[in-house]
Amino acid sequence: MADSESFQFGSKTPFAEPAWYDSRNDTPYYTEHHIKWRNTCRKFVDEEIIPFIEDWEKAGELPKSIFKRASEVGILQTMLTWPEEVCGPRPEGFDGFFVFITIDEICRCASGGVVWGLIGGLGIGLPVVIHSGNAKLQQEVGMPVLRGDKTIALAVSEPTAGSDVGNLKTTAIEDGDFYVVNGMKKWITCGMFADYFTTAVRTGGEDSGMFGIEMLLIERTREGVSTRAMDCMGVKGSGTALVFFENVRVPKTNLLGGVQMVLQNFVMERFGLAVQACRFSRECVRLSIEHCRWRKAFGKPLADQPVVRHRIAEMVRQVETTHALLESLCYRFSAVERKGEEDWFSALLRGGASAAIAKVQATKTFEHCARMAAHLHGGNSYVKGNRVESLYRHVLSLAIPGGSEDVMIDYAARLMLKGRL
Repeated sequence: MADSESFQFGSKTPFAEPAWYDSRNDTPYYTEHHIKWRNTCRKFVDEEIIPFIEDWEKAGELPKSIFKRASEVGILQTMLTWPEEVCGPRPEGFDGFFVFITIDEICRCASGGVVWGLIGGLGIGLPVVIHSGNAKLQQEVGMPVLRGDKTIALAVSEPTAGSDVGNLKTTAIEDGDFYVVNGMKKWITCGMFADYFTTAVRTGGEDSGMFGIEMLLIERTREGVSTRAMDCMGVKGSGTALVFFENVRVPKTNLLGGVQMVLQNFVMERFGLAVQACRFSRECVRLSIEHCRWRKAFGKPLADQPVVRHRIAEMVRQVETTHALLESLCYRFSAVERKGEEDWFSALLRGGASAAIAKVQATKTFEHCARMAAHLHGGNSYVKGNRVESLYRHVLSLAIPGGSEDVMIDYAARLMLKGRL
């Protein structure tokens, strides 16, 4: 190993890792605490995730044991920004970059199904419970989920509504101390094996729009709850499902909050999806560089072809730009909490336009990198089992969920033009 390589953590392939993984590069964001956590995540992913990806994808779900291990390591708690009221004191130096590092490192497995199955459902389903102020549910639901004993899913999208929250049809009608819930949810990540559903329901009339929406915690064990698997292009292993509620009686004590909880969730969900898309793009870069160094065509390595070099450099340009944007956004989100702003929710929503734009930037970068990687790998990228083939199948799974690209661009523009930033 050359001396210069000893400074590089992880892969020695150029741009296969974020710039700060090279200890020679100064950084305004990361400390020794981040480095220690990065190393912990790397070991966990290399030893306890990557060797089992194919088995878990074929099974359609992750084993219960991996959730327990993720909790023991601190992965699950970190994904919820380590809520002290449930998890106890935070680790030293903890901030939003711990979450960024966690997502980024787990996404090295290049399996959307594993990523969504392990941290996706929890990452968007549990925050509503933790931030609801409902102490009973924080303990009865939050604790077992964060220990890895139970799993949770966010149930918002429906056949006729996704980002258009105001068009949700699932109803919750009052009946004494209960709500009676009827409706169907679609594309629910972890829905096939979730023990709890953080569910968006309409408690107001049809003309109440998004302000008639409330979040309700519904246990799978309640009579009238059923699920059916969806066979999607990618994200194998994440248990994507249709969820049916037929006259499900849910106590009013399971109420979590209003539509603001949904909007708050969207901001962080989009940031997480952007981080995932960026690391998947970086994996495309790594695989392409390594392939083009040894693969020969027309008597010389692909790397000697000018068009190949151009494609790789263009991939790197977009990945590095996207990663820098995400680091900047993560710093802003962390600063909101660090400053202790009283209206944390309003401060977070101010970043809504930035999160939406970052998601579009990241998913468009991923689409470009996946296509370029496929071309550079040629026919191999069309064969099942090739990582590039798998990554290509995940392009739409990131471009559409959490708000499709067209919806995100329009949403950001509307916020800008109305001065709501």
